[in-house]
Amino acid sequence: MDILEKIRQYRIERGWTEYQLAEKSELPQSTISSWYRKNQLPTIPSLSKICRAFNITLSQFFTEDMTQIKSLTQDQADLIQNWNRLNEDQQKAIINLMKTF
Repeated sequence: MDILEKIRQYRIERGWTEYQLAEKSELPQSTISSWYRKNQLPTIPSLSKICRAFNITLSQFFTEDMTQIKSLTQDQADLIQNWNRLNEDQQKAIINLMKTF
């Protein structure tokens, strides 16, 4: 697994710049940039902050394919993947919509 590429993919899926990821993860942009310039891996605490910004767990980050989580149906795995692409306001809107049912 290419961790830096996966971070980049999550960032691009959300339409975030490196600067926006730095703000949302509360990490210095220079730290994130240096990972790519020097081809260094983030520390676990830094990766945890990155995952928090993406609203995913470390476990989800390291799961190559959500269908590998045996307890989830394909529909549930798809739902989680789509959920993780939403920003916080969009997630709140979905939760409010679900509460009306």
